[in-house]
Amino acid sequence: MHTRTGFLSSFAIALVLAAPAFAQQNRPAAPAQSAQQTEQRLNQKDIGFVKEAALGGIAEVELGKLAEQNGNNDQVKEFGARMVRDHGNANNELQTIASGKGVTLPQQLDPTHMQLRDRLAKLKGAEFDRAYMREMVQDHDKDVKAFRQHAQSGTDPDVKQFAQKTLPTIEEHDSMAHDIVKSLTAVGSSQSQPGGTRR
Repeated sequence: MHTRTGFLSSFAIALVLAAPAFAQQNRPAAPAQSAQQTEQRLNQKDIGFVKEAALGGIAEVELGKLAEQNGNNDQVKEFGARMVRDHGNANNELQTIASGKGVTLPQQLDPTHMQLRDRLAKLKGAEFDRAYMREMVQDHDKDVKAFRQHAQSGTDPDVKQFAQKTLPTIEEHDSMAHDIVKSLTAVGSSQSQPGGTRR
């Protein structure tokens, strides 16, 4: 009887000692799993949108600063300052959203925008104004489509809300850019004709 009791006691002690190790073996690796879940909070469509929006925003700020320095027309200079302010604010907001989703956004210009900045940096005055504003029309035409599409069909609620909230500002920029290009074209054509008159 003593032998059986001793055996049971030994068995119970062995179970108690083994339990933590057994539990540890069967417990899922929580940190690794949560990190993986964080990375997958945004789907590929949302990730693509936020990264493109971030790159575009960085470019608008950089080129806006250039417009303030190299621009000749007051409208162009003011437009550049508006780009720095509005896109700077949007970039900060997007950075906060992306960080919370475990997504790392670009922090500097990509090669394409770098080439554009370098090309525009060589221009001055009216020549810069025309080239810069043409780029702004193209960029904002494209941005309006991207933001409008994501405002309607984005998956992540925070990213979708960002697109919805920012879209009116992008549309306003697009309208301003088109108006300034028309204004610059009108000025250019009137200056090129005798007596400064337009047809």
